[in-house]
Amino acid sequence: MHTPNPPVGTLQRRTGAGGDGSAGREGAKSAAGRFPKPALLVAGGFFLVYLLLSTRRHAVNLTTGYDLGIFTQIVQSYSELTAPYSSLKGPLYNTLGDHFHPILVLLAPVFRIFPSSYTLLVCQAALAAISVIPLMSWAAEIRGRKFALWAGISYGASWGIAELIFFDFHEVAFAVPLTMMSVCMAGRGKWRAAVLWAIPLTLVKEDLGLTVAAIGAYVAWKGPRTTGILLAVFGVAATAVEMLVVLPHFNPVGQFAYWPPQTGEEAGLLAQAAGVFWPPVKWLTALLVVAPTGFLAVRSPLVLIAVPTLAWRFASANPYYWGTEFHYSAVLMPIVFAAAVHAVATGRVPSRRLLPACLVGASVTAVTVFTHPLHELAMPRTWSESSHVRAADELLAKIPDGATVASSNRLAAQLASRTTVTEVCLFPRAFPPKEAPEWVIYDTADVSDPECATGRALETSSPGLPGYRVIGNREGILLLHRSSGGSTPSLW
Repeated sequence: MHTPNPPVGTLQRRTGAGGDGSAGREGAKSAAGRFPKPALLVAGGFFLVYLLLSTRRHAVNLTTGYDLGIFTQIVQSYSELTAPYSSLKGPLYNTLGDHFHPILVLLAPVFRIFPSSYTLLVCQAALAAISVIPLMSWAAEIRGRKFALWAGISYGASWGIAELIFFDFHEVAFAVPLTMMSVCMAGRGKWRAAVLWAIPLTLVKEDLGLTVAAIGAYVAWKGPRTTGILLAVFGVAATAVEMLVVLPHFNPVGQFAYWPPQTGEEAGLLAQAAGVFWPPVKWLTALLVVAPTGFLAVRSPLVLIAVPTLAWRFASANPYYWGTEFHYSAVLMPIVFAAAVHAVATGRVPSRRLLPACLVGASVTAVTVFTHPLHELAMPRTWSESSHVRAADELLAKIPDGATVASSNRLAAQLASRTTVTEVCLFPRAFPPKEAPEWVIYDTADVSDPECATGRALETSSPGLPGYRVIGNREGILLLHRSSGGSTPSLW
């Protein structure tokens, strides 16, 4: 008969995971409720760090229509009790045909009160910061204050979380605390709580059903078998239904938008399998996922919950999924840090090896702070508003609320909450508007936009578009207003 994991306290007594007597007494005090204050302080500190980084980037026009603008339009639609439309994706484009993220409806009441893109950034900072608390609380119970501080600070400063905060807003911000709670509960043998925290992940994004299935597999392995199997089946079924039924139903072309492109030549199974492990950037990503834990995570079976996310990313032909940029690794950070704490809680790490492992993890975190986005807080451009930013703000202010606008990517995020905005350079990311927008604003210095005919027309020595007159031209930023009616110009 399968026997579930014994409680953490029992394991501490059996293995000495609590260390010396003083560490054990610290853990007892934590369990008695004296540690939540430091956990709240660390979480609060990271909330301020995340908030400053993301809001300052938005203030100096470093955020983008893809993706902060899109998510602003989604949440705004929910706040107006409509389907989650985004004009940046196309006219009346229902974004449930792009990704499955109905959990974003939870932001609608807040957005209704504070209708701004800043609202999304504040909520994302709070969701990421809150996830520090369950990790620190568990770490304090099993090893005391110092270990908890190492876990909380290393996790909060980890590159995966930093990348999430840095790159605008994404729905996976909800997955960070949900995953942390579920995996921590699973590690502690609290199976019911682990299952209940895992289920909502299926409402965050279509691929997270695979993470739910992995949590279910762990529960079946270490805890109540039937419950775990049911959760695993539910997770796989949720992903299948979302990708094969729901998303194609709402997608304008009737299919899941992110299937790999079909090629004329089909690679053999061996070549496809080899491709999962190549190029070497995939190995670097896998290494950097566990390195901030001082490789403690690899000593716990909980780390296997990260496998589905890494597997689909590495199997994809999209190189953006392979590396450490963007938000794709945010959901992995709660898993590996919870696994690190679990390894200590279950006695898999001898006391003499814990300090060296923590030092290695702290060193990795310190290095990645300088190679990943948190160092942006020390960059002058984060805190100073250049003449370019001031010119953009003045030209944006000339566009009235409720207008229809075609904008370059970085300026679109500034307009999403108060206008119907599309992108100047649409192809191949979105469908063109049915009618020409009333206003066009274009920043020639915006390198995030793909090359397009409209951009080329506005980057000439005599910039202009048919049917529009130039209202302003400052610092390479052009503002144009439609001077006559008619259909959408062929440049779009």
